[in-house]
Amino acid sequence: MNDSIAMLEPAIEAMSVQELAASRERSWLLQWEYVRAHSRFYQSKFGRAASATLPLERLADLPLTDKGELRDSVRRHPPFGDHLSCGETEVTRLHRTSGTTGDAINIVWTEQDAGVTARVGARALFAAGLRPTDRVVHCLNYCLWTGGLTDHLSLEATGATVVPFGVGNTRRLLQTIDELGITAISCTPSYPALLEQVLTETSGRKPRELGLRLALFGGEAGLDNEDFRQGLEQRWGFAVRNANYGLSEVLSLFAGQCPFTNDLHFHAGDVVFAELIDPKNNATLPIEPGSSGELVLTNLYRQAQPLVRYRTGDIVTIAAIEPCPCGRTSWRFRVVGRTDDMFNVRGINVFPAAIFEVLAAAGDLTSGHFRVTLRGPGPYDRIEMQVEAALGLAADKFDGAAAKLEKLVRDRIGAGCDIAMVEHMSLPRTDGKTSWIERPE
Repeated sequence: MNDSIAMLEPAIEAMSVQELAASRERSWLLQWEYVRAHSRFYQSKFGRAASATLPLERLADLPLTDKGELRDSVRRHPPFGDHLSCGETEVTRLHRTSGTTGDAINIVWTEQDAGVTARVGARALFAAGLRPTDRVVHCLNYCLWTGGLTDHLSLEATGATVVPFGVGNTRRLLQTIDELGITAISCTPSYPALLEQVLTETSGRKPRELGLRLALFGGEAGLDNEDFRQGLEQRWGFAVRNANYGLSEVLSLFAGQCPFTNDLHFHAGDVVFAELIDPKNNATLPIEPGSSGELVLTNLYRQAQPLVRYRTGDIVTIAAIEPCPCGRTSWRFRVVGRTDDMFNVRGINVFPAAIFEVLAAAGDLTSGHFRVTLRGPGPYDRIEMQVEAALGLAADKFDGAAAKLEKLVRDRIGAGCDIAMVEHMSLPRTDGKTSWIERPE
């Protein structure tokens, strides 16, 4: 078999739409029985509806769940909230959300929850090209956030040899890649720029000389931008994959790219039910090519903190629903932005991810790092932001670069902006999710 169309769990990943729907219905009915029997949160939230049998086709009859409710649940019933649906002795691991959009939430898993999470994440990483023959260095932060340990275990579940490096000590990382014959790297898309800078300063070597064949990226947007991807691939010689899309509260890693598409496969169709809604009126939208809306997720296998109709805050566009050339039958999508990051400039809705798309295509002017400053509640007259200069761009070129970037943003997004250029590497890098918005008090 062509290695690019190999699958980790072909019985599930190549399952027909009809078979998957039937399997999902059976799983949901069992999960619904569990939720209404054990979740005090949903017993209270759903009221009389929690006493009735409910097929998936009627799931939209239930109200949505949002992150604010989970925060309130944890405040009322610390430390895990009344959406904890198992005994505390059954909890085997605790994580915490990044807190980029508010107070962090404690997330706990049973042994079964952790196993399902690792298995689905491994599907995504295997689909992206990771194999048992690889040695992959994992460069996300090993802390309470799920990206470190949880993604490490998903990497292991592919059969690959995982080197748990974490963040920092860039020179040692480059030495480790050389010494251990590392073939793949798991990190944020912005991290290779720092590696490249240190590599140039310390040895004058080119990134291609490290011999990496695969880069598994997550935690930041921008990989839909072809110029950005091609620039990375040309300089490093590795295949670029957006292989790490997920949501800590639902399933840490459940979507990613394969070699045949730049869209994200939804790899969790057997354990998570997905809906699409209009964020303005919460109306259900069809999952069909061209549909855009907020992604809403429901756990089908979750013991500790199962969620029903959970609003992700991510606006996605459905790209395809037919089988992919890789053989997987999962539908594919692109992430457009976040409902909580969107802001309005003179009647135009602006997503930071769209700004990144513009900046990432101007690699001669900027590294792609930026921060938007939002003063007051809006709407706003112009976009105010700092943009980091490209490596080697002289300070006397900053004004010209800012003018060119302002025009690019205006032409592509339709909103005027005021850009202040800052020195290369002066904006903070991230260990996980990047917050592009600053709101001064």
